[in-house]
Amino acid sequence: MSVPVPQAPPGQPRKAATAAWIGSALEYYDFFIYGSAAALIFPEVFFDESDPATATLLSLATFGVAYAARPIGALFLGHFGDRMGRKKIMVFTLILMGISTFLIGCLPTRDQVGTLAPVLLVLCRVLQGISAAGEQASANSMTLEHAPPHRRGFFTSFTLSGTQGGQLLATLVFIPVAALPEEQLLSWGWRVPFWMSVAVAVVGYVIRRKLEETPAFEQQAATEGVAKLPLAVLMREHWADVLRVIGGALIASVSTIFTVWALSYATSDSVGMSKSSMLWVGAFANLVALAAIPLWATLSDRIGRRPVYLIGAAGSAVMMFLYLWSISTGSYPLTLLLGVVTFGVVYSAANGVWPSFYGEMFSTRVRLSGMAIGTQIGFAVAGFAVTFAAQIAGPNGDDWSAVALFTAALCVPPVVAALSARETAKIPTEQLGERAAGQAPQPAKVTA
Repeated sequence: MSVPVPQAPPGQPRKAATAAWIGSALEYYDFFIYGSAAALIFPEVFFDESDPATATLLSLATFGVAYAARPIGALFLGHFGDRMGRKKIMVFTLILMGISTFLIGCLPTRDQVGTLAPVLLVLCRVLQGISAAGEQASANSMTLEHAPPHRRGFFTSFTLSGTQGGQLLATLVFIPVAALPEEQLLSWGWRVPFWMSVAVAVVGYVIRRKLEETPAFEQQAATEGVAKLPLAVLMREHWADVLRVIGGALIASVSTIFTVWALSYATSDSVGMSKSSMLWVGAFANLVALAAIPLWATLSDRIGRRPVYLIGAAGSAVMMFLYLWSISTGSYPLTLLLGVVTFGVVYSAANGVWPSFYGEMFSTRVRLSGMAIGTQIGFAVAGFAVTFAAQIAGPNGDDWSAVALFTAALCVPPVVAALSARETAKIPTEQLGERAAGQAPQPAKVTA
């Protein structure tokens, strides 16, 4: 029989959610400035300018490299997070991201050191990927295990709204950078956003060091004890849910296609929109997402995770067709409108709910491992979706319909994963994940 988890001290759930929001915003600021630079700057700085199409393809591939590194980071960080606690991983990932991002801003260019430049770029990108592998899983576990049982959706959504906040900040920083004269942009201007990661690391460290470990993890450690090999327990008792999370995490392809490939396509010679105007599309979309994510998450606390998640996954498949079509027309007002609706509203339904939806599939003993490994394998595919999109877009990079169809296909596994998953919104925190081990959880008693 499960022992009820002690309630977190007053104010601690909100403090944990705030720390997750700020930490994720700061960390993903680092992660997303790379995406903007990969689409707009790096083809000319780190790759062969004589072949622009290949240079763009290789630059977008370096964006995906971090996603390839994330499953490896998830194995290690998930293991230590379930053995040592959520807080230590949250602090470690933030410091690693800050250092690796600062180093990118210091790298020599291809003109200075030749092929060594892209090699060093890839190494730094790998470090970013390892950091990101443990960031969301540890922050989600921290907020979920601190949250009141009937508001887990709302509190865990702060991690993802923080991610969108970081993406918004990265976009706003790049707007004036992209407007610099080309000589200044390609010499020193692109480096400034990366150098700012020093402040990211310092602020995030101060915030996260003040957090308390979660009651659920402390109770687990004091009673049954932590798992010596969380991965073994995970694969034995939760393998089906790991597969569901992998499939569900492919929904992140919508974000990477929207953020990177669509930006590259819209600013290409085929369409000809300005870099600054397209960055504003992302900025407005993320601003709307900041409001939409907690609203969708609150709705999931009332009606369940599955229906809200399905709205986001199925709706994104449809809306990406409309958004990429709007770019092909060259109409900026239409692109702005559909960009905000696609990414800011519809995609936010799935994006705001998955932190609770995935986390509630696992027990406390393996929650961080389950979320980290499942999401990062799925995110790895999502990261390279940008590279695949660049390849299937044709020699001129303008076959938007093929990219839209490809993105819609990647939304099918998340729909299947959600339809096959159990509803967990009303299950007590201490009983989460028990069905995977052969026990039947009971509905939570919701208190005001």
